[in-house]
Amino acid sequence: MEEGCFSVRDKAVLKRKVFFFIMLILAAVLQAQTPRSAGSYYEQGRRNMINEDWYAAAEDFLECLRLSPAHAEATDALANCYYELGEFDEALVWVRKARALARGNMSLANLEALTLIALGQLDAASSLIADILIREPYNREVLFTSAELDIAGGHSSGAVSRYQEGIRRFPDDKRLLISLALVLGSMGDQGKARIYIEQALVQHPDDFRVYYYAAYLGAQSGQVREAIAYAERSLLLNPDYHNAKFLLACLRYRAGQYEEAARIAEEIIEKNRNTVSAWYLKGLSYAMLKRRSEALVILSTAISIDPDDEFVRVALEELIMSETNLEDKSRERWAAWHFDRGKDFASRNLIDQAVFEYRRGLRINPYSPRRREYADLLRVQGYPARYLEELRFIQNLPEEIINGSMRDEEARAFRNSVEDAVETYNALLGSALFRRWSVDPIEIAASHWNIAVFSLSSQSSFYHTDAAGLSSSYIKDILIHERNIHVMPFETRQPGFSQAFRTAREGGADYFLIVSVTESERDMAIKGELFVGRTGAPARTFYTFRTGSERLRNSARGIVESLAKALPFRAKLIRRVQPQGLIDKGRVDGVDTGTAYEIVKKGRFSIQAEGIGLSYAPEDVVGSLTVENADEEVSSGLLSRSGFFDLISVGDEVFLKVEKEEGEAALTPIDPELRALLRSVR
Repeated sequence: MEEGCFSVRDKAVLKRKVFFFIMLILAAVLQAQTPRSAGSYYEQGRRNMINEDWYAAAEDFLECLRLSPAHAEATDALANCYYELGEFDEALVWVRKARALARGNMSLANLEALTLIALGQLDAASSLIADILIREPYNREVLFTSAELDIAGGHSSGAVSRYQEGIRRFPDDKRLLISLALVLGSMGDQGKARIYIEQALVQHPDDFRVYYYAAYLGAQSGQVREAIAYAERSLLLNPDYHNAKFLLACLRYRAGQYEEAARIAEEIIEKNRNTVSAWYLKGLSYAMLKRRSEALVILSTAISIDPDDEFVRVALEELIMSETNLEDKSRERWAAWHFDRGKDFASRNLIDQAVFEYRRGLRINPYSPRRREYADLLRVQGYPARYLEELRFIQNLPEEIINGSMRDEEARAFRNSVEDAVETYNALLGSALFRRWSVDPIEIAASHWNIAVFSLSSQSSFYHTDAAGLSSSYIKDILIHERNIHVMPFETRQPGFSQAFRTAREGGADYFLIVSVTESERDMAIKGELFVGRTGAPARTFYTFRTGSERLRNSARGIVESLAKALPFRAKLIRRVQPQGLIDKGRVDGVDTGTAYEIVKKGRFSIQAEGIGLSYAPEDVVGSLTVENADEEVSSGLLSRSGFFDLISVGDEVFLKVEKEEGEAALTPIDPELRALLRSVR
């Protein structure tokens, strides 16, 4: 054989390798051309479930069922996927299909009960749980479902009893220990919660999830440094655990370590640029670092990803209102979003909602010519005097503002229409009550209740960092439009209750409201605890729960409406012409003709030390006023003295005497954050 040529043996080896390579290619081609079986999709789906990739798993199971519609296991698994994704309506459809294929499967019956609870169908869930227990009295999964039913019904103590009974039977059950700790923590029993989570840590020292829940409970009890250590331990065991990483970023923020919080948020963003919660946290961190222009860009990016995330929008708007000049052009852009929504609501005759949106827009951009649209809504509501006030405000807007927002011809037409409307309504209101009594509604307008609004730094929601702080600012902003309430100009974020009490008492607040928030991906609850400013004693608790879109907006409005309704009516006698008197409240404030009000000597009353109410001695009641004419912002009526001497004088307080209310029904709040956490325990 010549030098440099292959030997016969080498050629044979080469031929075999080429043949083997060709066969591999042919096998791959044939496999690509051969349709996958239903079983292969099912197995892939199960692997994705193990990795908690619920979207991918659901796709696999749907493909499996397309090929084999009666595949019972895939139907069961798909129902579980939809439940984990929070698509409870769809989960209910598939779990009922699965039960039709496996009628004796109590695990499926339990999943249906869980889904019914998530959908709020508690009676149906209770009936189903009872049926399962008849068949399997010691079913451990039903224990968790029964506890979930208790919590959904506002009976957390019942859930505690069930978990404790379960732990007596299964003392090393990780899920029972964590669930009991979470429920106790939500009830404020941090000491017992700590006992059970530490027991779980001892028995499961290598489980990254246990450290995550320990971190959450530490954060809930205000032990931020300890919580950070637990979160870091969780990530040491599983560096890819998103929940622990996000919680750690939130904890760094709460600890004032804003650069570190922003760094961790950026890590999360790098893995998934659509993680709005991470953009939000990064924006807040930059704002706290005084890098406000960058914070505005970051929060704007978050809004572009999810325009419906209310916390991001409120954070952005708060930053704009506090850090930019009133003439800043960016205000016009962000206010326009609210104006457009208000216009849409008005077109559908949803006037109250439209008014709310216009007010928010005008808080952002007070000099907007679109104030005219808001004025028109007040006219539609039947408030001509307030309509006239708004028109006069528009009259005083600098010409460059109006000229800068429309063409010259439009600007002239706009100013002329405002001038004509002012002239018309000025004439129409010539015989109004405030004109007959020669008073100016703007000058006499008084807010008789001094309210401070706070949040505590120890309270932080699971989904949006500093949710309570933003919600308290939002509620404070809405309260500005409550005519009988003066919102005290205090910093909303307070380090603790004692500081909040001191700030309110020294500032002269009648009451102070402490706002807390719990939320899940779809639900939100706001609790407003009202305390007496003078004593710090509890006055009343307000609670709102909303689900779906606009839950922050609607929850905050619910708290404001409940507070305004709970405060006693107060007015002041501002004019007297025997035997008639004029008070500084009207139809806007709920005054009705024929209603009788007590008149109490100026300065001779006090706020009750506990609860909501006013205290004054019978001898300090100097008379009464029966309303004969209730105008928009003022009312007049007949004065009647108490006793022989007429002691009624201008400046006296006017109260509506109401019968003492029966004891309030026990509050049964829903905690969406707790329920979301319990569903995540594995």
